[in-house]
Amino acid sequence: MSAQEAWPKLDDLLQEESESVLPALSEKIAYDLGRRATDAAWAEGLTVVVGIWRGDHQLFHSALPGSTQDNDEWLQRKGRTVRRFEHSSLYMGQLCRDANTTLSEKFLLPSSEYAAHGGAVPLRVEGAGVVGWMGVSGLPQLDDHRFVVRILREHLRG
Repeated sequence: MSAQEAWPKLDDLLQEESESVLPALSEKIAYDLGRRATDAAWAEGLTVVVGIWRGDHQLFHSALPGSTQDNDEWLQRKGRTVRRFEHSSLYMGQLCRDANTTLSEKFLLPSSEYAAHGGAVPLRVEGAGVVGWMGVSGLPQLDDHRFVVRILREHLRG
């Protein structure tokens, strides 16, 4: 993040989440989202991993050239944060930054298992709430977050 770039406000992140509600999360929808993300990452030359989960079931995974097992580990840690709090991993990081604390200090969660860094977002379904999450790891955290949000918005626009 550049020195001039400000961290997003919690209200803005909540608004983002409320605008990204899916009609359903089927295997086909997860594949379409994951393929859209993978195609965009290939086209942009990004070295990321992409993952989509419904509950404990991983519906999609793609590792692009240059990504590593470390990216998968970060993705899992960010995803655990989304599953626990039903907010994006960036939202939880900002919540902690605003309170001048860390996820580990505030919620007694081990940093080896949870990461409050941008890149994983909840997948909400109309009438059902949060049913899963989508994430990307490999870029700076704000870029990871923005990439996922962009892909969700593109998918929702059709």
